[in-house]
Amino acid sequence: MTRTGCRSVLFVVHNVTSATRLLDVLPLFHSDVRVQLFATCTGSSPFLAGVPELLAGVGVPVVPWEQAKETEFDLAVSASYGGELGEIRAELVVLSHGVGYNKRLATPQHLNASTSEIPGEAPVFGLSPDWLLRPDGTPLAAATVLSHPEQLARLRESVPEAAPTAVLAGDPCYDRILAALPQRDRFRRALGVAPGQKLIVVSSTWAPRSLFGGDTRNGDDLLPWLLSRLPADLPADEYRAVAVLHPNIWHGHGPGQVRAWLDAARRAGLETVDPLEGWRQALIAADCVLGDHSSVTYYAAAIGVPVLLGAFPQQDLAPDSPVAALGRTAPHLTRHGSLRAQIDRAITTHDPAHYKELAEQTSSTPGESAALLRRLFYGLLDLPEPETHPPLLDPLPLPPYTPAQLTAPVRVFTRRKDTAPPSVEVTRHAVSGDAPDPHVESDAAHTVVDEETRETGRLTLADVVVRRAPEDDPRLGPPASWTAETLARYPYCGMAVYVDGPGRCVVGTRDGRVVRLTAAPGPDGRVDLCDPAAYASGLYAWLADEEQPGRMPDELTVWTGTEAHRVSLRSYP
Repeated sequence: MTRTGCRSVLFVVHNVTSATRLLDVLPLFHSDVRVQLFATCTGSSPFLAGVPELLAGVGVPVVPWEQAKETEFDLAVSASYGGELGEIRAELVVLSHGVGYNKRLATPQHLNASTSEIPGEAPVFGLSPDWLLRPDGTPLAAATVLSHPEQLARLRESVPEAAPTAVLAGDPCYDRILAALPQRDRFRRALGVAPGQKLIVVSSTWAPRSLFGGDTRNGDDLLPWLLSRLPADLPADEYRAVAVLHPNIWHGHGPGQVRAWLDAARRAGLETVDPLEGWRQALIAADCVLGDHSSVTYYAAAIGVPVLLGAFPQQDLAPDSPVAALGRTAPHLTRHGSLRAQIDRAITTHDPAHYKELAEQTSSTPGESAALLRRLFYGLLDLPEPETHPPLLDPLPLPPYTPAQLTAPVRVFTRRKDTAPPSVEVTRHAVSGDAPDPHVESDAAHTVVDEETRETGRLTLADVVVRRAPEDDPRLGPPASWTAETLARYPYCGMAVYVDGPGRCVVGTRDGRVVRLTAAPGPDGRVDLCDPAAYASGLYAWLADEEQPGRMPDELTVWTGTEAHRVSLRSYP
């Protein structure tokens, strides 16, 4: 060691889920040269995949669990129970890795007991003697961090022996969300949400009775229906869908398997969100969260986002918990109606007042967790807090720009308006295989196929072929060259579209014209984030219906839902 005499702090990781909460509070020790951080993994969770990579990214020394149990530390911080926490030689602080304590979960030693299979019989995770006490009846933790007095009241009732360890110190995850609320518009643009478009976040916790869960051996499996209805019911330019899945889904089944299950939905435009950092930004950006009994869904309701519950097993929850109350308050999804109609109704009928009490129960000290937690940590370290460095949490980062990628074939329904400049209504739905056309009132329809589609046989019959690449991509040549080659390769194709950036594309037509389409900036001067392929479909429909086939308009207005996109046309290059 180069620096000696430092106070030692051990972060105890069970799995990726609990590690995310530890990452929330890690900055509270930054800039203090008196403190040395360490990490260890208990090895007790069945969801160990992803932990080594996460810890490597954090970059603090990782101590093997057996060594960690034999080493004295000044402070240990965990965001879960389980494993041999009682063997740690340090003052132990336990945080919640979700929004308080709500779910029932049998302790590992009772997983095979008959009571664990009876709904409502398993103890409440984090608020029962099975989880909080040592075999001799004394508390495991020196400090049990709670975010609201309602949790303290339940703790006093269920485990009075642990009540003296309780510390009300807020919720750092919630505080990071609250601090980032003013960034909502930027998060929406990062996720490729265009003006007038609704962002739908599909959120699921883990376990068989979650939204993503199900038993394939019986017919009670919502997931296949939901994944099929997202592209069929939601027009691509009026809705943007992203999935926020619990890390235990990713690491329990394997990221490759999860992506394989979602393959058709992803090709139809569904985006999967990073379970470590990106999910909070998606919640802030959302117009509606289609979720279940997860903390993610509850956080969404707490910040005023309309929620629609696709699954909600009350038997898996403590009946007096806030999350259980959410299930009695929010609307529930049914398979017997239109997905779009149910989402729209959840949005239009949403009343934040109905969720006011639930929002207040998220934290009794919103915005104060950094100060409260650092005071707790340093008190247990018997060390004065740094005077020159205020307690701060990291701001949520701006996600990378991620526009929707439709590589599944797209059916486009159009209706021409008799206006000047000319206008065309465009409604696009991703389709796959032999799925029937959605019911859309229109004058005409055509099929658009991305050149990178997996359904390569559809390219030979496509009306419009699309490619997405930078204008100077040397593999494809200039856009005009690519459009000419594409029209020659696919003789039934009437238009080739080269999308080379937000708000613009180059179009080649069967009669040899090459045109640059550029959307006019919005009222705020920003680039229109609507998919430029929609502009091209508007032009295709207008040209197909034009009484003077040789005439090309100088300007075209393309309508997607209630949003108008003014598009200028000029010869290219």
